[in-house]
Amino acid sequence: MATTTTQSLYQFSAPDIKGQDVSLADYAGQVILVVNTASQCGLTPQYEGLEELYRKYQDRGLVILGFPCNQFNGQEAGSEDEIEEFCQVNYGVSFPMFSKVEVNGKGAHPVFKYLKKSCGGFLTSAIKWNFTKFLVDREGQPVERFAPTTEPDKIAPDIEKLL
Repeated sequence: MATTTTQSLYQFSAPDIKGQDVSLADYAGQVILVVNTASQCGLTPQYEGLEELYRKYQDRGLVILGFPCNQFNGQEAGSEDEIEEFCQVNYGVSFPMFSKVEVNGKGAHPVFKYLKKSCGGFLTSAIKWNFTKFLVDREGQPVERFAPTTEPDKIAPDIEKLL
């Protein structure tokens, strides 16, 4: 198990899609891809690619954490139960999903405040749209941020370097 530092993703927790509090330290020692997701977005089909990445690399230590967010044109308006059902029925999502969060503004979840501070974006650290992706190494340190339009398969080489 990786050693956590005072500044790492492992210091945070968040409620999962069922409302149970999950310590991100539970994922210590794994490569983590954190994604803000939405069910009614033009990028929603990326769930399929994310699931493919997860199935391909989970045995080598990759975990994908999906955080639904309704901050972009109301594209995740459903309840947690509706989100979970949508993801499973339409994309076979088996990676961990969390309860809806805000990723920007005063109400931004601490996970996303930390990720944005660690891996700023183009011109601003604000998340500009659904399916922004943050790659975190086995020590809980964010190493790279990917634009919403970056297809999951394009991240595979970066994941492999960390596995």
